[in-house]
Amino acid sequence: MSAVTDAVRIAAPGNPIGQSIRDSLIVAKRNLIRMARIPEMLIFGLIQPIMFVVLFSYVFGGSINVPGSGLSPSGYREFLMAGIFAQTVTFATAGAGAGIADDMHKGLIDRFRSLPMARGAVLTGRTLADLVQTALTLVVLAVVAVLVGWRTHEGFGKVLAGFGLLLLLGYAFSWIGALIGLSVRTPEAATSGGLIWLFPLTFISNAFVPSENMPSFLQIIANWNPFSATVQACRRLFGNLPAGYPVPDAWPMQHPVWASLIWSVAIILVFRTLAVRKYRSATA
Repeated sequence: MSAVTDAVRIAAPGNPIGQSIRDSLIVAKRNLIRMARIPEMLIFGLIQPIMFVVLFSYVFGGSINVPGSGLSPSGYREFLMAGIFAQTVTFATAGAGAGIADDMHKGLIDRFRSLPMARGAVLTGRTLADLVQTALTLVVLAVVAVLVGWRTHEGFGKVLAGFGLLLLLGYAFSWIGALIGLSVRTPEAATSGGLIWLFPLTFISNAFVPSENMPSFLQIIANWNPFSATVQACRRLFGNLPAGYPVPDAWPMQHPVWASLIWSVAIILVFRTLAVRKYRSATA
């Protein structure tokens, strides 16, 4: 921590944007070092998505019918994986909120406040570190997915674009986690608050079953869900949509890549603004 403190103290004022970027990277480095010293954080973060992959692939894979692919476990695995990837990056929200709440609880934020650094750098650095951790988790999860039979059927560029959309969604949701972490008193409350709303968001979507199987009012919610847009976009980019799969008429499902980008950028703009404002009032 002393190295971070010294680096921030000697930072020249200079360009405010440049200083903000520099300070954010310093805080991000501090959080990455902390994560490396606590490998259990990464290990436990991997267990849940791996369990979801195995359980849904082998327990439900032969029972869930995806239109266009037939009652095929391998067809369902390809349909499933975009949903598991998206669920993994969004569930990192709880960890982001708990980490910020823990820093607030221990008074570390007050130490940062006393330093000549950009106000938003503490939150930006934290979310960037969480983004790196999420990327590592996705790499491991992709390897597990390949082992259970997941395959892509598009070019390397489209596959990378799909993972890029996933990381953008995860980064957007980390700002929601930051706001939650600043709004509660304990890390435990931040963890609970970061998960309780994610379950309906991820399950009222097209992640695990086609939305057409839901009641009509839930179909509307699922089709306009930002989570669903990213899942649908990844399926297209990975080539995991069956040939006969009926795409809903809703605009986000017809143009999922654009919808995913718009939703993620909008979430970042709104919740970063709210989180930075909350941070300033909390440390005032």
